[in-house]
Amino acid sequence: MARSLEELQKQYRHAAAPGKGGPGGGPRPGGRGGVRMSGKPKNTRQTIARLLGYVGKYKWRLVVVFICMALTTVTSLLASYMLAPIINRLTLAVMPEATIDPSPLERLADRIICSFLGTSDADAWVYIVMALSILLAVYLIGVTSSYLQSKLMLSVSQNSISALRTDLFAKLQKLPVRYFDSNATGDVMSRFTNDIDNIDVMLNNALTSTVSGLITLVGTFIFMLSTNWILTLITVIFIPIFALGGGTIAKLSSKHYSGQQYALGAVNGYVEEMVTGQKVVKVFNHEDVCQEEFDTLNNDLRDKQFKAQFFGGIMGPIMGNTSQISYGVTIGVGGILMCTAGFTPGGLTVFAGYSKQFSMPINQISQQMSTIFAALAGAERVFAVMDADPETDRESATQVFPIHGDVRLENVTFGYDENKTVLHDISLYAHPGQKIAFVGSTGAGKTTITNLLNRFYDIQEGRITIDGVDIRDIPRSHLRENIAVVLQDTHLFSGTVMENIRYGRLDATDEEVIEAAKLASAHSFIMRLENGYDTVLTGDGANLSQGQRQLLNIARAAVSKAPILVLDEATSSVDTRTERHIEHGMDRLMKNRTTFVIAHRLSTVRNSNAIMVLEQGRIIERGDHDELLAMKGRYYQLYTGAIELA
Repeated sequence: MARSLEELQKQYRHAAAPGKGGPGGGPRPGGRGGVRMSGKPKNTRQTIARLLGYVGKYKWRLVVVFICMALTTVTSLLASYMLAPIINRLTLAVMPEATIDPSPLERLADRIICSFLGTSDADAWVYIVMALSILLAVYLIGVTSSYLQSKLMLSVSQNSISALRTDLFAKLQKLPVRYFDSNATGDVMSRFTNDIDNIDVMLNNALTSTVSGLITLVGTFIFMLSTNWILTLITVIFIPIFALGGGTIAKLSSKHYSGQQYALGAVNGYVEEMVTGQKVVKVFNHEDVCQEEFDTLNNDLRDKQFKAQFFGGIMGPIMGNTSQISYGVTIGVGGILMCTAGFTPGGLTVFAGYSKQFSMPINQISQQMSTIFAALAGAERVFAVMDADPETDRESATQVFPIHGDVRLENVTFGYDENKTVLHDISLYAHPGQKIAFVGSTGAGKTTITNLLNRFYDIQEGRITIDGVDIRDIPRSHLRENIAVVLQDTHLFSGTVMENIRYGRLDATDEEVIEAAKLASAHSFIMRLENGYDTVLTGDGANLSQGQRQLLNIARAAVSKAPILVLDEATSSVDTRTERHIEHGMDRLMKNRTTFVIAHRLSTVRNSNAIMVLEQGRIIERGDHDELLAMKGRYYQLYTGAIELA
């Protein structure tokens, strides 16, 4: 039975949804050059202060950027104003009897042009040519300053983002395993993609656009006021109308746009899961149900996109028409002033341009606010990771010594959650070179013990020692380089087979890598690959079988030469024939190493020096294979098949 729309959205809308368009035709959430919604920042002041710490390293470049912004705005306004004396001269040339009373700024512009000509009585066409030459020079200054502004701001933003990304990645290397267990991988990854991209967009575009818009707004208002205060008052009266209309539409558009994003996230999440699980879909004949559920999500997305795009689409026409009304009223009143108050044609032409230009910075700033809030919210999420408690050693962790592998757990009690104990009073020992096996049901605590050996977590009670030294007194880096781990879930990095094996010890020679591969019974299949040890692996070794990936994982542990070895279900992903090959290699690998083995296949632990049977975090039986069989307890039942591991 197909699930309802509410059930599907609840399950799948967490997926990242690339944006389709925001209100007013401005920057769109999602994708490069846009913004994904990240909510609003909770501590804006502190977040801004921390961002300024990155940007502030380039304060002199920022000073030049702001100077260039101001210069670009001033030259743009001045260039517009240079048209006034030109039009006035043309008017007088055509209508000598016309009465013109230029404003102080018009007189100033006229005097500047005349100073270049050396006379105030120059021919009108000579005057115009000189004025246009000066206008061209002003525009060139503006273009140059705009170029410098863009280039310098780009260098500031990219250097700041690079430093932020570097600090974030460096912090991830210091975070404990507990952090990654309690935070989804996709959520952590979104800090590097979504959140930092939002900050990048803000620094590159939104910040400069907002500051430039404010400078343009103030400058335009001053020039308008100095040209004609009556027309300035009329233009200002229309601002509340702009704000009310734009705000109302933006609120409606934002509401429907949020719904569109949720619906788009649900569609993307559903498609991703169905494509990934296509084999399962076909095995159980769920094609029709999948199609029905997809249609439900797709129709909902269509309806929400229609509403979001409709309100986003009418923003431009409504604001444009309101601007035209303001422009028409301004021109009408300006014409009356020309006839009754001696307002100049040049002044009206320039003011008309300023009137149209005045609303642009307001729209520009309002459109950038959502970008800025999204970036600040993203920065807050990035800084939350940076503020997470790192994995640290205590002051006494200074003992660096050759580790032989005498491992002891003394009355160890531990819980991932302090209110729920996982291990209860665990005590065991392993002499150098011994093999200790853990068997028991899923959730009995087997893997937890090996996690504690690596100090992925710290115990609440008891003590773990290696060669008589509490592992909390050993630096984590020294501890871990002496413990090799083969996990049930293999992970191979992008690179050659040689590089993946060498990951166990970066200074290993090619000969040592090959020897480790032979030890793990991986050499034969590696040599059958297209380029042998130089074969490039991608996609976590997608071109290898699961068993081959595990063999490389074992070879990686072999090359490390660590005196302590942990095998967590190392042979669970391979077939019986491959397992026999591995066991021969494992015997060589475990020689002279203290080894801890977790296995569901009891045949792999028969030759262990000691076998620990765990249930609900307690060791209920211990001994070697023969001793445990003689006890005819839990291990005997497991081995003879009377009960099964579950």
